[in-house]
Amino acid sequence: MMKFTPQRSLYLSLIAFIILVHPAYLFSQTTNATIPHLQKHGTTTQLIVGNKPFLILGGELGNSSASNMEYLRPNWKNFREMHVNTILAPIYWDLIEPTEGNFDFVLVDSLIVNARRNDLKLILLWFGSWKNSMSCYVPSWIKTNQQRFPRARTKDGKALEILTPFNNENKTLDARVFATLMKHLYQFDRKQQTVIMVQVENEIGMIADARDYNSEANIFFTQQVPAEFINYMQSNKSKLTPELSAAWQNSGGKTSGTWEEVFGKSLQTDELFMAWYFGQYTNVVAAAGKKEYPLPMFVNAALNRTGYKPGQYPSGGPLPHLFDVWKAAAPNIDFLSPDIYFNNFADWCIKYVQPGNPLFVPEVANGQSIANAYYAIAQLGALGYSPFSIESLEHPEDNSVSKGYAVLQQLSPLILEHQGTNALAGVLLDSADQIEKISLGEYVFTIKHEYSWAYATRTSGETPRVGGLIVMLSPNEFLIAGSGIIITFESCLSNDSIVGIDRMEEGKFIDGKWIAGRRMNGDQNHQGRHLHLPGGDFSIQKIKLYKYK
Repeated sequence: MMKFTPQRSLYLSLIAFIILVHPAYLFSQTTNATIPHLQKHGTTTQLIVGNKPFLILGGELGNSSASNMEYLRPNWKNFREMHVNTILAPIYWDLIEPTEGNFDFVLVDSLIVNARRNDLKLILLWFGSWKNSMSCYVPSWIKTNQQRFPRARTKDGKALEILTPFNNENKTLDARVFATLMKHLYQFDRKQQTVIMVQVENEIGMIADARDYNSEANIFFTQQVPAEFINYMQSNKSKLTPELSAAWQNSGGKTSGTWEEVFGKSLQTDELFMAWYFGQYTNVVAAAGKKEYPLPMFVNAALNRTGYKPGQYPSGGPLPHLFDVWKAAAPNIDFLSPDIYFNNFADWCIKYVQPGNPLFVPEVANGQSIANAYYAIAQLGALGYSPFSIESLEHPEDNSVSKGYAVLQQLSPLILEHQGTNALAGVLLDSADQIEKISLGEYVFTIKHEYSWAYATRTSGETPRVGGLIVMLSPNEFLIAGSGIIITFESCLSNDSIVGIDRMEEGKFIDGKWIAGRRMNGDQNHQGRHLHLPGGDFSIQKIKLYKYK
């Protein structure tokens, strides 16, 4: 029998005290399987919630909508009607810490409670030091004390509404309040796990110069490039982004020196410099939060327009050409994400699908086609998708989001089962790209925009963006979902086989079970020629193919 000596009793009391006052201790002794976490699945990465894969069908709130629960109250029912399962909600430093050292979580708790009541998950967006480059969400006691909390400055010395990332007081206070927030989430929500991820800051970047000219920033700029960054570049020399590799090699591939000695004198060097220190600052904030409650954490990027120079867009943010800088500077950030407001949605998504960086689209213009979500989730293995200002969409029971998400909600178990395998594919078509070929198993699917068919119903105006996804259920059977596409079929085999439609039916999943509707034959499959998912709605059809000669 084990004896409880005074020394052992003191030791156990000490351990109990550590666990009580420092919840992160628990996470160091157990796996992350008990809290939301990221996990590899085939060739992709999935978010695990409640020990099951979770597909984010999200909606991001407008910037000010979470600042007042009465304002938000009428919208919870609308979110359910749109088949949203996750709300991305801003959390504001100025409201959490209105006076220094005094924290108020009433709004945070109200948000969590309302989400629970409506069976929704939350992703919290930390509006801390920066939101869209600016520091408009820091408390008044920071805004009004420029001496203690210095600002970034332009080249001509003008102060900006941007906290400089080169000041320790700025960084330390942000890390402190963020850690306090995460500790509160651990205490208030660890059992229910309503909050499943956290975004650290928002659309970081320097405007309108490429770099900060604050006096502290100028000192850092003339110092040696940090050894951690040099070591990272040396260790990953063959895998660096083309932009970083060129800047380094064109200046001689030096392994020491100032920023301009290692990368040359240019706006690009200014941006690399800012990316490193923005990344390090954010890493400190994330690390402080993860010590209290290690939920998955990410940063989002305001994207750069073609031809724009650093400073014309938020310089130094988590953009594709700066991936290596952010990866080296911010290891506590789990992934980088794009906020997409440009039409070339697929191009931007592909740039964010990089080794070790799962795709998540936390913000898109709410007027963009929900077909984007089908493509990102099925073709690129995205964790999820989220239109911006979800509460402002009209007709929640019957808008494009509710129609598109209703089908994705039904298909989520199948999608999550097949993500990262060769049995799932997605397609996105518009006026510029009206045809795509996809191979699955022994078949080639030729997917065309429905406007290529003379009998398709057309709307006035531009050619709409359409798309869908295909799940291979067995060698000859497939589920196809989406909107505005027409699909024909060929054999991959080189034996002159012709592919025919054995049977095709529309339907839906109810409680996970396929319920067949109409058998789609005759005019509905163009006398055995194709499968058509009409535009203006989202639907699912199950098809069985066969081969003949």
